[in-house]
Amino acid sequence: MFDILTGGIFGSLLGGIFRLAPEVLKWIDKKDERAHELKMFEQQCALEAQRGQQKMAEIGAQREANIDAGVVEAFNSAVEQQTEMAKAAGGWAASLSASVRPVVTYWILALWSFVHLWFAWNSYITGASPDVVFKMMMSADFAALVSGTLNYWFLDRTLAKRGL
Repeated sequence: MFDILTGGIFGSLLGGIFRLAPEVLKWIDKKDERAHELKMFEQQCALEAQRGQQKMAEIGAQREANIDAGVVEAFNSAVEQQTEMAKAAGGWAASLSASVRPVVTYWILALWSFVHLWFAWNSYITGASPDVVFKMMMSADFAALVSGTLNYWFLDRTLAKRGL
């Protein structure tokens, strides 16, 4: 039945399997460890790419802010030079220079108001409802013109008084 030769072979095989088992487990562990390290490296690369994009966006925003500040500074400098030149030319030139912006503002608002009233009257005559006429009259361009004018005349003076 079970002789020494069979028992020796069986024992040797069993011993060899038990001797190889830790090595196989180490190999599987190393394989999982390498896969984990590769996954971590890929995530780190993705994170660095996002950081790079964010840094580029910050640089772009800073550049835009610098350009905007330069434009505002140039505009303020031009207005100051114009004012000083008008004062140097004499009283009537200063008065004429000071009246240009208000006159242009009144002209633009009067022209746009006339066009809007004419449009509203013609639409009313053709039978359009008042809400449709009002929505057509209040275009984005008209709203921008009115808000820009109001901002210039009221907000600009408030900021100038504060030194901003």
